[in-house]
Amino acid sequence: MELSVVIPTYGRPQQAAECVRRLGEQSLDPSRYEVLVGIDGGVENAHDARETESAIREAWPRARTTQLSIVPCPKSGQAAVRNELLERAVGATLVFLNDDMLPAPTLLEHHLRAQREAAAGRAPALVIGASPWVVPADDRLFDRLIRETSMVFFYDRMDEALADGTADADHDWGFRHAWLLNLSAPAALVREAGGFSVFPATYGYEDDELAFRCRELFGTRVLYRPDAVAHHDHRLTPEAYLERERRLGFAAWGFAGRAPECALAMFGRDIRSEDELAYSRAFVERERASADRLRSTFVDLAEIPVDSVPSPGHPAGLPLVRALAEQHLLLKRWEWRRGLLESARAGAGQTPNLTHAE
Repeated sequence: MELSVVIPTYGRPQQAAECVRRLGEQSLDPSRYEVLVGIDGGVENAHDARETESAIREAWPRARTTQLSIVPCPKSGQAAVRNELLERAVGATLVFLNDDMLPAPTLLEHHLRAQREAAAGRAPALVIGASPWVVPADDRLFDRLIRETSMVFFYDRMDEALADGTADADHDWGFRHAWLLNLSAPAALVREAGGFSVFPATYGYEDDELAFRCRELFGTRVLYRPDAVAHHDHRLTPEAYLERERRLGFAAWGFAGRAPECALAMFGRDIRSEDELAYSRAFVERERASADRLRSTFVDLAEIPVDSVPSPGHPAGLPLVRALAEQHLLLKRWEWRRGLLESARAGAGQTPNLTHAE
């Protein structure tokens, strides 16, 4: 067995099933890989676990000889589920996917090739593939902002750098780019690093922290291979996007407490210090009215047709889209700092209303 695909899932049986269906149609020989799906909360909720397993097995190609394992896990978040599957995986290469990914037929073949090339060169690496957002039928301006800017991920900047020659295939993108929605790694490297850290709030940062540990321990690079494609079938609304920022702020407190060196490298400051908390309190209070005004305009983006600004091919298209995205940055920072303060007040680790998400 050369490759193991690791997928945590929670509350999305149909999306997980579609992801697995496409993994059953890979160009890679079926005997060379296995698929492992961990159902977060499947131990406590047997009904949901049966529903998810039934959907996945119904979607799996009947004639496929690839090993498919579905594992009910305690409700503990994505990192803990990945650790559970890591213990069971037998492939020398791991491919981590989120449950809302739509793998292209050659995804695993490209990841396996990239890992072999990295091992034959300077050193083993973490390899991220391309994860373009699925374009909805009723496409809106907000969907386009998410796709074409760095509001969530930084693929737009990476693709530009490759296109204009400021980066090449061996460029190390750094630990902050190690997104687990589409990433491969040598299994031995992940195990030797100790697997994934489980933070008090189980949303966010475990991918960055693993990549940071691998860099510190082994000098591991993060490489980008845009030909390893899995589309991201997750439509964000403005409200969900802002809630995501609040959750990241909330999770940051516990993350910085458990992994202070990584947090310092990521944020450039000690976010748990009294000075930082005082700044956050002052910022949230001072900018509350501005954040509320921005929120109203920002939410309206979900109703604006996608063709309200010039197309991506038009010279003014991308600059205008990026200008619109930059207008919300104060609101984004406001939500993040609000989440940080909520977590600090809760005592670093209480996680009310925060669940498995991406």
